[in-house]
Amino acid sequence: MQPDSRLALLAHAIEQKRLRALDTAFARFLAEQDTQADPAWLLLAALLSRQLADGHLCLDLSMWQMLADEQSWPSHWRDAIERALQAHSLPTWIGSGEGATPLVLDGTRLYLRRYWNHERQVAQAISERWSVAQPVPGHLSEELARLFPASAAQPDWPRVACALAAHGAFTVITGGPGTGKTTTVVRLLGLLQTLHLREQPRPLRIRLAAPTGKAAARLNASIHGQLARLDVDDAVRMAIPATVDTLHRLLGARPDTRRFRHDAAHPLALDVLVIDEASMVDLEMMSAVLAALPSSARLILLGDKDQLSSVEAGAVLGDLCRRAEGGHYEQATADWLRTTTGNDVQPWVRSDAHALDQHVVMLRHSHRFDATSGIGRLALAVNAGDLGGVRNLFQSPQPDIAWIDGVADASELATLVLHGGREHFAAHGGDAPLGYRYYLEVLRQERPAIDAGDEAHAQWARHVLDAFHRFQLLCALRNGPYGTEGLNQQIASILQRAQLIDAGHDWYEGRPVLVTRNDYNLGLMNGDVGIALRVPSADGEPRLRVAFLVADSSGEAQTERIRFILPSRLGELETVFAMTVHKSQGSEFEHTALVLPERASGVLTRELLYTGVTRARRWFTLVGGGDVVAEAVGRVTVRHSGLRDRLR
Repeated sequence: MQPDSRLALLAHAIEQKRLRALDTAFARFLAEQDTQADPAWLLLAALLSRQLADGHLCLDLSMWQMLADEQSWPSHWRDAIERALQAHSLPTWIGSGEGATPLVLDGTRLYLRRYWNHERQVAQAISERWSVAQPVPGHLSEELARLFPASAAQPDWPRVACALAAHGAFTVITGGPGTGKTTTVVRLLGLLQTLHLREQPRPLRIRLAAPTGKAAARLNASIHGQLARLDVDDAVRMAIPATVDTLHRLLGARPDTRRFRHDAAHPLALDVLVIDEASMVDLEMMSAVLAALPSSARLILLGDKDQLSSVEAGAVLGDLCRRAEGGHYEQATADWLRTTTGNDVQPWVRSDAHALDQHVVMLRHSHRFDATSGIGRLALAVNAGDLGGVRNLFQSPQPDIAWIDGVADASELATLVLHGGREHFAAHGGDAPLGYRYYLEVLRQERPAIDAGDEAHAQWARHVLDAFHRFQLLCALRNGPYGTEGLNQQIASILQRAQLIDAGHDWYEGRPVLVTRNDYNLGLMNGDVGIALRVPSADGEPRLRVAFLVADSSGEAQTERIRFILPSRLGELETVFAMTVHKSQGSEFEHTALVLPERASGVLTRELLYTGVTRARRWFTLVGGGDVVAEAVGRVTVRHSGLRDRLR
């Protein structure tokens, strides 16, 4: 069989490591479908496959020259693509949407058909929700005034968010850490349920969900605390759920398939759906949620628009919130809000307002980080791309942030891992931060007697897990000495030398593990963290088990309990002394340390650095060279998508 000369461009791309084997295999498949296809279109198809792996929904051909400049494409690639685009002759496997071609060219955007369908379905479902006129609930102003006492902050954005959500079937509430997203949504649910029960005997069916088990557990804990303080009648409080599901569990995931039990033909039985940490929801999952959502139900999305987008293709929350900073409200919206809430959003009225903008609210005041908080000011500087501000913050005395400028050597890493690098913080008048020694000392010092009973051992395991979650080392990559693989090995060696663990085997007491795939048989979700502990077995002898904090819905309200699982029963997992920033989303730690690689890469972006900083509650340590930090602050993630344009 003669080699196909049309594939020479692909061979060159593979040699330069610009494409993966999967990308070229896809292009080879297409070449077999149309033997007359221009080689440049085969290259573009392979590049589209690569774009999807990088989180883009499409390849925007109007931007191909910019992409070529960024990636230093060879001149003969550029010439071939320019000729193909000017020829206006498409291969048979590219269509305009009709038929069943595997690729679709929609305007200047080239899609895989599956993602083209998902994008259109999401846009249509969202626009249908805001286009249906919703009556203004009676007593809305009265209930808003009761749930939101007079505030010095003007506008009172949480009150504005609740008013808009009560008046519509689709609402996005975005804001940075500590801006009160969870508090706002609990009050919103109290508002909706109160207004509904004034008119109807049956309460609203409300469901709460999050993308991962970790994010669901965090929302569950937050809601429990908020409900007790909510100023509503007992009947209303009882009708607000405290149970939070993962999206996979909510939709009824089917093992080894992309399909769910709930879809357009079998919709969810609910009236209101709240999704937290929506920045982590990819386009395909959002399409599945919207398909399964009854047309009469409200959808409320919560999330931080500036965090990292989903690992999979798409940046749905980012697309929805692209203009949130400026508000872009219509005059009619501003007039209604002034009358209903007493809040003036006139400075955020714009002449170029779109329909979507009237359903997006940004919370702007952080209650967690005040004007003196180094972490809060650092997050703002990173988000603004202010490299000078970032450097100034680290160079001036700050009790809650530290920068190890350069690649972490063995001594610096050991100091950080063992006790959080407390010398720096102590030198600037701060409290003592935490490292991994802390949880291992809790493990040893609080260990109950062998005959203390199951409850005592469960309580001990809970304390160990709580202690572990107070410090987390994050990194940007998976591979290499400063990715999770290399750092987990280095950290285990540091703890071994300090005689805090005995890491001579795959499983050892104190080993923290991260579940990387949902296991519905065990009730474990992707993102759940457990720790190996020695606990009494059926014969009374101590045996190694992995302790997880899992949801327990056996009672009237969802609680959490410790579950001990044999290591041999666990499926896909990894050691988690070091965790990627992506995996950390939906979590917070008292002390977070972010270790950057020795050289910059496309993965290092402003969003990644911002997300890492905002995982910290009390202390944050950055480890990385100045050039690498500068590259990260200056590089903004841009995901190619047509969703925002479809929603105008």
